[in-house]
Amino acid sequence: MDYSVIGVLLGFAFFYPLLMSFVWISGGIIYFLRWERSQPRRDQPPELAEYPLVSLIVPCHNEGENVRETIRFLAAQDYPNIEIIAVNDGSRDDTGAQLDALLGLYPNLRVIHFAANQGKSMGLRMAALASNAEYLLCIDGDALLDKYATRWMMHHLLTRPRVGAVTGNPRIRNRSTLLGKLQVGEFSSIIGLIKRAQRAYGRVFCVSGVIGCFRKTALHRAGYWSTDMITEDIDLTWRLQLDHWSVMYEPNAMCWILMPETLKGLWRQRLRWAQGGVEVILRYAWPLLRSWRTRRMWPVFGEYVLSLLWAYVMAGLMLLWLLGQLVALPPQWTIPSLLPQWHGVILGATCLCQFALSMAIDRRYENGVGRNFYWMVWYPIAYWLLSMLTSVFALPKALAKKRGTRAVWVSPDRGIR
Repeated sequence: MDYSVIGVLLGFAFFYPLLMSFVWISGGIIYFLRWERSQPRRDQPPELAEYPLVSLIVPCHNEGENVRETIRFLAAQDYPNIEIIAVNDGSRDDTGAQLDALLGLYPNLRVIHFAANQGKSMGLRMAALASNAEYLLCIDGDALLDKYATRWMMHHLLTRPRVGAVTGNPRIRNRSTLLGKLQVGEFSSIIGLIKRAQRAYGRVFCVSGVIGCFRKTALHRAGYWSTDMITEDIDLTWRLQLDHWSVMYEPNAMCWILMPETLKGLWRQRLRWAQGGVEVILRYAWPLLRSWRTRRMWPVFGEYVLSLLWAYVMAGLMLLWLLGQLVALPPQWTIPSLLPQWHGVILGATCLCQFALSMAIDRRYENGVGRNFYWMVWYPIAYWLLSMLTSVFALPKALAKKRGTRAVWVSPDRGIR
């Protein structure tokens, strides 16, 4: 066995993703067998003992193309007691005018207008303060909420008093390109399986910003959404769990979202996600590690730190290989090849097994999702490389960011339509 520095780094680069794949696979199986297998069908949500008011909150910035459809899906919820609060956050298009026009169609709709771009967190804060409800279901302005999602999420909040938030199951709407098809598989086999595993083993890294349901009491104790964090959803999830609230995952609570289908748009999105994760790690590492009471968050913290370390190890190995093509390096620093060999075959096979398992589970929620399995052969190359590069760039961006800087809206790439 090679115990040189390069040998150790190569071993870590291989064994870390292999180990995490087995963790996610085993956690996904545990979650399915313990909670998911016995659940009724998605269109048969549980009857609730009561139906308290739920505020459906939609922060919007330049959502003129999507907001009418988003509000229509919210109004069609299979839940008898809802109000809809839309926040027009300084939009430069006709979002505000469209929302005002919808007031005549939906009596339970309220609209809040900001004169200038204040950021998603501020919009969510304002809507939460304006809400008459103890329970808030928050989605993005381009998301289409499944008819039964509110009842599925409220089931957790009403039957478990220590649950502070429930994260739902986002699904990709736009699938016209290879990037779109890869993201369908990613949300099923990577993101969905990771949330199942994290819930099975203790704590969840993030309540998805595109679909999350919250108890206002928990939000108030945690301080609502931070206005200076680039990913307010990750930050709030950590503060809720550090305050000892439970966070649940509900795969039956589905919503349909638009995702980037250009490399530029995908890069900007994933860089923001990576920077947000690093910001949260930097802010909460000390309060997390100094207290034994927060020990159930340690595995999530350790997983993210190791993934960041893996990204830098991979980047270093690639740079060494490139340098070796230009100049002669000592044998102990030589990387013979970056092409997959036996270890690459093992990683690829394990990854495909993970995809197959997650898509078999996900057939409960989306018929025909297995058709995207063919495209997932490209995932380890395309998305692991993207994840590695965004993590490498995210750390210095997070370190250089001045604390207290307001995070405002930047309209994302919504795919090719």
